[in-house]
Amino acid sequence: LDSGKVTPHFEVVAVQDIVDEVLTQNASRAEWSGTTFKVVRTRLHVRTDAALLTTILQNIVSNALKYAAGSEVLIGCRRHRYGLSIEVHDRGEGIAEEHLPLLFDEFYQVRERGDRDVEGVGLGLAIVKRLAHLMSLRVSIRSVRGRGTSVRIAGLPIVSTPERIRRVKPDRFASPLEGLRVLLVEDDEDVLLATATLLRKWGCVVQAETGAELSVAPCDLVVTDFDLGGGIVGADFIREVRRQAGRDIPAIVMTGHDENRVREELGQQDIPILSKPVRPSELRSTMIALSVGRERNRQAQAAV
Repeated sequence: LDSGKVTPHFEVVAVQDIVDEVLTQNASRAEWSGTTFKVVRTRLHVRTDAALLTTILQNIVSNALKYAAGSEVLIGCRRHRYGLSIEVHDRGEGIAEEHLPLLFDEFYQVRERGDRDVEGVGLGLAIVKRLAHLMSLRVSIRSVRGRGTSVRIAGLPIVSTPERIRRVKPDRFASPLEGLRVLLVEDDEDVLLATATLLRKWGCVVQAETGAELSVAPCDLVVTDFDLGGGIVGADFIREVRRQAGRDIPAIVMTGHDENRVREELGQQDIPILSKPVRPSELRSTMIALSVGRERNRQAQAAV
């Protein structure tokens, strides 16, 4: 988003497909946390960027699962004069009024004395706000302490008689990652196995390496830890992969270090840096953004 490389690609989609995809992504987590999803289904279609809208809804639902675990989460749509809104309501503890104006600020997290720790760094809603702005959508939050929180994504243009509809089964919705060749580099073998399994579940073709040696098959994306042991860092791997490939292959760096230090070592602003522990939804949305950009660049070059 900071580099300006995320641009919407609008098409006609069934709203329920997007909702179903997010429910599928979060089914296991909801079961583990004792959270119940209630869905008001819709047959309406809208013109939107399916991947970006999925990311927006995913971040909102992820927050509901974090802060309202064990409650009921309702997802539904409302038709308005100026389009459609998707709404997410939970019955959690709610948010104090003084926090509401700050929720969309980067790195802001609601913290009260005695609260339990929750994962994340406070970027979910900031990303929601910026993606919504890109697509001319409006996101608002209402919350009452002790009663729950409601989030609304408004301004989706309804297509009443769609001629071309993108109909995709929920498990195939994230098509930008299907068949994506990923070089995954991580010196912790348990983390390497877990991450590789996750990427393969998303449809990626994964080459998993511990960093001890570099044997590179053709790849579309490098996902690497920063510290790989033996004096080697992820920046070294990225440079070597790009040298062998003869082109700037997109890359993502995962780290527990200060971002400024890692950025200085990388020497490039266009490589996303994700802070550990990395949320699957954050990794997935970053990969989708990079893979969509790669595909559009390829198409543009082919057209020229």
